Amino acid sequence: MAAGLPPLEQIRAAEARAVGASQTVRAIRRGRAVLVVVARDADRRVTEPVSRVAQDLGIPLVEVDSMRELGRACGIAVGAAAAAVLSGPGPDSLNRGSPLST
Repeated sequence: MAAGLPPLEQIRAAEARAVGASQTVRAIRRGRAVLVVVARDADRRVTEPVSRVAQDLGIPLVEVDSMRELGRACGIAVGAAAAAVLSGPGPDSLNRGSPLST
């Protein structure tokens, strides 16, 4: 992971990532998340548990403006409330397709 990149670029460039609130929380609890990103326009009832677990476990947490841009960075055609850069490839990764073209 290139730490100097903006958060969306880190998600886009990640070899492995978790996408969505549930998968992101699971990755954090399993110790695989190295960066957590939540969308500012997502429902707080969805993102609050993600933010809380990340903060409790000391995982860097950043906000981006929209679910749409986070989803695109994850290579999916819909918005994403949360995502995480993972420490390595594995079963939590949704990095199965090619990123969407912009």
